[in-house]
Parts: sequence; C-alpha cells; structure tokens
Amino acid sequence: MIPEKVKKVLDKNNLKAVEFEDGSTPTAYLAAKKFGVPVGQIAKSLLFIGKDKRFYLVICPGDRKVSSSKLKQTIGVKSRMANSDETLRATGFLPGGVCPFGIEGIDVFLDEQLKQYETIYPAAGTGSSGVPMGFEQLVNITNGRICETTVPVEER
Repeated sequence: MIPEKVKKVLDKNNLKAVEFEDGSTPTAYLAAKKFGVPVGQIAKSLLFIGKDKRFYLVICPGDRKVSSSKLKQTIGVKSRMANSDETLRATGFLPGGVCPFGIEGIDVFLDEQLKQYETIYPAAGTGSSGVPMGFEQLVNITNGRICETTVPVEER
C-alpha cells in the first residue's frame, strides 16, 4: 500500500504509482523485470550518511553503482551507505522501497545518467511499487541537484 505522504505528492503532480505483489520489486533488477524495461530505467534511491552525520539521498540508474570518490567530491565529505534502521528512521521507508519524494531534511542528488531515459521508475514507498515519470518531473518534485555520482556495473 502506497504511504499517504507519497500519495499526496503523486496526486499533486498528476502521477500514478504502479503496484505489484508484496516484496516483488525490492531490487532494480526485479523492478525492471516487472516493468519490462532495461534496468537502467529503474531510479534506485540510495541513502548515505556522511562523516558530518547528515543524510544524502542519491537517485541513480539501476544498472550503475555509486562511486565513493564521486560522491565525496559532490557532497564534500566521506560517507557510507545507511543501514536499514537508519534508512527507515531518516526517510520513513525501508531499503528497496525508498521513495525520493515525501521526505524532508535530506539533500537529494540525481545522477545525470538518468537523463538518457524518457521514462524512469522510482519506488513509491514500498518494495512492490514504482512511479513512471520523466527525469525533469523527478528534478522538480525532489528539488534534487543533478550531478555525476555513479560508475557502470557489470551486467548480472
């Protein structure tokens, strides 16, 4: 079930979430399979915590991984990926369902590689959902900063 805070953002922006059976899209690869799209179109939301104790949300294509050095260059501090408890506490979402909108007080960074896709699919707050949308819509909704934070991942 889509969280209320996400529904409000979706309604305000005339977007509609697609829901699947529980727990069916917690990874970019599984989500891509469900949507029938290349893995890169899945906009995965990854939460990091910096040495400055601040949280940073990176949204990137599902077929790429965040580069520690590029992220440090972008945010200005060394960071690590947040664990499940930290992610839930900071965003209100569990890993695998982190939604890039409906969160507050977290800086959002959008990897520029997402621009190449006409439609991208961020999670809608659950590990069984996604929201088809354009990159510019995501930029506008999240007020995210476009940057380069990723490197390619070998195909699985």
